[in-house]
Amino acid sequence: MPRVSFTPTLRRHLDVPARTVTAATVGAALDAICTDHPTLRGYLLDDQGRLRHHVAVFVDDVQLRGGSALTHPLEETSEVVIMQALSGG
Repeated sequence: MPRVSFTPTLRRHLDVPARTVTAATVGAALDAICTDHPTLRGYLLDDQGRLRHHVAVFVDDVQLRGGSALTHPLEETSEVVIMQALSGG
């Protein structure tokens, strides 16, 4: 099963431990976790159900870009890392 973990910076704001989930896509994996941690949903997704701009998703060490991150397919051995993206200038 895919394993989803959250970086320490994000866990400082939301206490969400890493866990394995039964999911075919990144979006399904996040739905499974948000069921147990509903506060997480508002932090990760906007009111349209899209990934917020300040959230970065990596699957197997590759950063997902654009609006297709939630539909990205997962393998049984996938490692998903969710982090708070930095911005500014």
